[in-house]
Amino acid sequence: MLGPAAHGAMTTHLGCYDAHEDTYVMTDVSDRAQAAELHANYAKALAPIRGLPLQYFVTGRHAAGQLTVLRSEPGEADYNPLWSEVIVTWKAGVTPVLLTSDDQIDAAAKAGKLTATANGIVLNAPITKVGKG
Repeated sequence: MLGPAAHGAMTTHLGCYDAHEDTYVMTDVSDRAQAAELHANYAKALAPIRGLPLQYFVTGRHAAGQLTVLRSEPGEADYNPLWSEVIVTWKAGVTPVLLTSDDQIDAAAKAGKLTATANGIVLNAPITKVGKG
């Protein structure tokens, strides 16, 4: 039996999926240092898990307003609240543009404008609202 329901504040984040914003919470991270940085639970058992959707984090130079980019969302066949973290970095000499979809990241990587590297970290970050707000 579940205990009584309670309402409390949780920090939420925005991420882009196919050029719209989704809201998610970050609860657990498989890397101890990153968990501390994100004020999330450290959950070593999450990694390594294969076949998860990707969550892209742009590091270094980036366009104003850049959010994390999500490869899936609720309602998609491959949605999972667990994500494989991918670090995106613009190459030297390339002017960063606002990235709002995984297809855009894939195309820019193929064109040699950026790198997208999975780092082996798994995040538990369920999307709580499709669309901003």
